[in-house]
Amino acid sequence: MARTTPEDDGARPADALAGLEQAMAARSALVRKDNGELDLLAAAGGVRGIAESVLPGLVFLVVFTLTGNLTWSLGGSVVVAAAFLAARLVQRSPLTMTLAGIAGVALSAFLALKTGKAENYYAVGFFTNAGYIAAMVVSIAVRWPVLGLLFGYARNEGVQWRKKPARLRAYRAATWIIVGVMAARLAVQLPLYYAGAVDALGAMRLLMGVPLYAFGLWIAWLVSRPVKAG
Repeated sequence: MARTTPEDDGARPADALAGLEQAMAARSALVRKDNGELDLLAAAGGVRGIAESVLPGLVFLVVFTLTGNLTWSLGGSVVVAAAFLAARLVQRSPLTMTLAGIAGVALSAFLALKTGKAENYYAVGFFTNAGYIAAMVVSIAVRWPVLGLLFGYARNEGVQWRKKPARLRAYRAATWIIVGVMAARLAVQLPLYYAGAVDALGAMRLLMGVPLYAFGLWIAWLVSRPVKAG
């Protein structure tokens, strides 16, 4: 039986995480423009991805605000999400994110309809945000910050940045920025949820969704830029 050395044992987690990095980055749509800056539109999923993310919630908010009818509002939201899925199927486009989106909309609609409370349409998002926060904080604690995995791949750094204390600190700071974005969502939206302020909650969900995430991602990209040697 072949014997392994400590170096071999240490390489295995790094190799596994390098593979995870590539898988995460491939799904994240993080790409650089010709000038080296982050392509925020692509990072947000492009125009189509943004529409798929925003429109179901927007339809729910508009219909509920105008009619006060929960069933119609939920039905409109699910129909819009289903239409995006159907378009993807017809065009044979990748379905992963769309399926996740329609599953989220369907679950949100089910919770709201089951409880009869429109604000529960937004409850799933709170758990999702809390889960992301927990995962990112753990990644920082174990010195594999999520933004390092994503940005490192986009910058062709691989996982070599972990060997450089300055780069590791930069990517930990970048990850904290996204943690802050998600924590801000909870801080603003949870009080509105408990107050039953559906209109305000829906508006904040839209404003603090793609626009705030894209802004946070841009700041994180700038903060973690490699410093050129003078």
